[in-house]
Amino acid sequence: MSWYEILIGALIVVVSVIIVIVVLLQQSREAGLSGVISGGADTFFGKNKGRTMDAKLSKITKILAVFFFVFTLLVTFLLAFLSSR
Repeated sequence: MSWYEILIGALIVVVSVIIVIVVLLQQSREAGLSGVISGGADTFFGKNKGRTMDAKLSKITKILAVFFFVFTLLVTFLLAFLSSR
């Protein structure tokens, strides 16, 4: 195993653990019956949704998912290239 395979493998593990932590920190989207009756979208926090911590965690999750996808593709292409040698 070369150094770049170890580095990319470690990055995939780190990014996947961070994705799990960030997803667990997010609040549930399930409002239940109380959300239907009270109209949760009309609240103060509903109007300023882009500034809340949940919105920031959602954005971080999307960015980390892209990094995870790119690292996984990179490993796949490296293994395909190295196995053809």
